[in-house]
Amino acid sequence: MSGAALGIEIVVVFFLALIILHRYGDFKKQHKLVIVATLLAWYLCFLIVFILPLDVTTTIYNRCKLNINESYPNPTNSRSAVQHQDTDPTQSTQKCIKPWSYIPDRIMPIFWRVVYWTSQFLTWILLPFMQSYARSGGFSITGKIKTALIENAIYYGTYLLIFGAFLIYVAINPNISLQWSQLQTIGIAAANTWGLFLLVLLLGYGLVEIPRSHWNGAKKGYLLMKTYFKAAKLMTEKADAEENLEDIMEEVRKVNESIKYNHPLRKCVDTILKKCPTEYQDRMGRNMDDYEDFEERSNTYPTEKNLVKLHKQVI
Repeated sequence: MSGAALGIEIVVVFFLALIILHRYGDFKKQHKLVIVATLLAWYLCFLIVFILPLDVTTTIYNRCKLNINESYPNPTNSRSAVQHQDTDPTQSTQKCIKPWSYIPDRIMPIFWRVVYWTSQFLTWILLPFMQSYARSGGFSITGKIKTALIENAIYYGTYLLIFGAFLIYVAINPNISLQWSQLQTIGIAAANTWGLFLLVLLLGYGLVEIPRSHWNGAKKGYLLMKTYFKAAKLMTEKADAEENLEDIMEEVRKVNESIKYNHPLRKCVDTILKKCPTEYQDRMGRNMDDYEDFEERSNTYPTEKNLVKLHKQVI
């Protein structure tokens, strides 16, 4: 069973993450890259939870063997070993039981490095970039990438700020030589600092809000009044959202009527129309029958930048 438990859990956890993702996601409507990135992120999260007990049991067993070896530093000297057993009989009966989930040496360090750095890559680079890329209003791949990089500048900037502070400290300290291994340590420390900051911020709110909500929930009539308040608030937000949607659809209609099918930006307008609700698409339609010589007329057309902003609002 040496290492078999690790292999079995790796396979089982993968199918568990796949089943859960299939349960709450739609593979047909999502891009393959999005499915792979989400599956990998969920898989690593579940993997940490299920593999950690195996690592703990293996560590306890290795520590037990180490303690026995330290108790008998010179096993070749039989006379001293017998004398030690006579003076401390409890040590002679001490025995380390190898767990069924034992993992051989040098496997777990490599495993945790792969899990850790892959999680770092997903957390700080890939997933935020993909999220900004999907919400971008650009019509080309280059435009979407540029917009995603600009939106993540603050997100990356906070991490680089913490990393730079640790880097300056290491560079100034004469007792520490700057090497690649220490750069990795600085990166880990910066990531942990940011994670602990978010943990304290969110956990501090949860430790106060959750008990308070349960305490207030025990009051007679409190939940009913709170539900009335939430319903009124949601009704107001729904009316504001519908009004905002009408304004955006009116702007889309004007753009659709001004830019004919022979205009260079017509493809951008068609992309915006595809993102609109179905009832608005049927209402506006596609103005394919009208032809306009836009080069001979002095009408003001929206620029591509304006269409990008409109596309982002529709999304």
